[in-house]
Amino acid sequence: MNNKFDVIIAGCGVAGLYGAANLPGELSVLVLSKRELTLCNSSLAQGGIAGVYNSPGDSPEYHKQDTFIAGGHENDPVSTDILVNEAAQDIDRIIKLGVDFDKQPDGDYHRTLEGGHSKHRIFHHKDATGYEMETKLLAHVQTLENVTVWENALMCDVKKVKNGFSFLILKDGEYVTCSCRKTIFATGGIGRVYEYTTNSAIATGDGIAMAYDMGAEIKHLSYIQFHPTAFNDRNTRECFLISEAVRGEGAYLKNCHGERFMHNYDKRLELAPRDVVSHSIIFEAKRTGSDEFYLDISHEDPEFIRQRFPMIYQNLLSAGFDMTKDMIPIFPCHHYLMGGINVDIFARTSIEGLYACGECSHTGVHGNNRLASNSLLEALVFSRRAAGDIARKLAAEGDTEVEEHSFTVNQNAPKIPEGIRRRIRKIMQSAYFVLPNVSKLREGLEEVTAIRDMLTQNEYRLDRDYIEAKSLATVACIVLTEAVDIAFGSAEIPSEMTYSEGE
Repeated sequence: MNNKFDVIIAGCGVAGLYGAANLPGELSVLVLSKRELTLCNSSLAQGGIAGVYNSPGDSPEYHKQDTFIAGGHENDPVSTDILVNEAAQDIDRIIKLGVDFDKQPDGDYHRTLEGGHSKHRIFHHKDATGYEMETKLLAHVQTLENVTVWENALMCDVKKVKNGFSFLILKDGEYVTCSCRKTIFATGGIGRVYEYTTNSAIATGDGIAMAYDMGAEIKHLSYIQFHPTAFNDRNTRECFLISEAVRGEGAYLKNCHGERFMHNYDKRLELAPRDVVSHSIIFEAKRTGSDEFYLDISHEDPEFIRQRFPMIYQNLLSAGFDMTKDMIPIFPCHHYLMGGINVDIFARTSIEGLYACGECSHTGVHGNNRLASNSLLEALVFSRRAAGDIARKLAAEGDTEVEEHSFTVNQNAPKIPEGIRRRIRKIMQSAYFVLPNVSKLREGLEEVTAIRDMLTQNEYRLDRDYIEAKSLATVACIVLTEAVDIAFGSAEIPSEMTYSEGE
């Protein structure tokens, strides 16, 4: 088996696949899928992809301004300009690759509205846009002769070596060493660091943790988005998301008394950005003394609801709720990460040859809060730019030999103790959920630091349990370190953006 590649891409979501699709055919590429090929956050994206593409009455400038407003004007202006101005070419490309966006009777694409957008600019495939994009991109990449895709391939370790990188991969129960000249981390977010998240099971921050261990700059990892309308079923860790688009199509948010309340917090009402709505729900919960909240679209046409949101409708129906008649119980839960491995406009990290794309990266386009449906767009734009930069650099470098690295694996080492990941999730849920709990931040940081030290200073079996626990402990340490620095350091945050237990 030839385990030498020009490029290794860790991650099989939209960012990883589109990066592979944009690399030249003469480059050998390995794409690693941690588990099943479509088990990723990309597949779960319901709402759509935002972009100005053959859109009369809209413009990239309008899109940029909406992105800035949602992001608290902390967005990087150069990266955001690139995002909104290059959207059209990537939307056009994925359409040509077979992605099927919904159309209106006149044949034009149907563009929906979501919270924070001033124009109808969200392209979508029913309410399962991410899955449509993921499966069509995967089908295309699997036809490319220069690309190898490994399923159930866990990235255990990565070392920067002369002229490239060396990977230790656990594939189908066997440890395999691979090398490459350039690498793209497209490993997704950190959702599984929380008790309740909309993220898939793979979202344990592996790429971020390994990049951190390699010395890469990590930025704004505490910029975490909590989606305001997750289905409130506390029996499952992975919460089913009620898309932003449901509010975009006219749904109301209601409190425990069945009353609308957003007018008390923001003039944009239900169409305020996600962080505003999540904060409003927490404040309303304090006011009413109840965490019972609902999303209600029953006043809209039942047939329109069933046609527009078939997946959401069926999932809720199986849980005993008919969204054409019933109010849907909702509550905020972890959803998305705005920070990550810091990159430039070509997705280059601070480590030569290491690129990061998608949710694991910090491009700066989201500021402190992501505008709805900008994530799939970011994944496309910056993975394409990464692929272009890699192609140019490899062409300029010519043939170079990557230094070999020998990994040592003790297969007789004990498994990690049970309950570590559960403990990390409980700490994070208590210390940093929607608003930082200042009375729990330092205590939480001390405990997750002790857990990480235990995992890194002792020898345990190198399997998925260990890798994910170590990754979760690492990202939890980074998040809470940032939160403590903000809450107790020189950059004080307003009191209304935090709370103490007992308030």
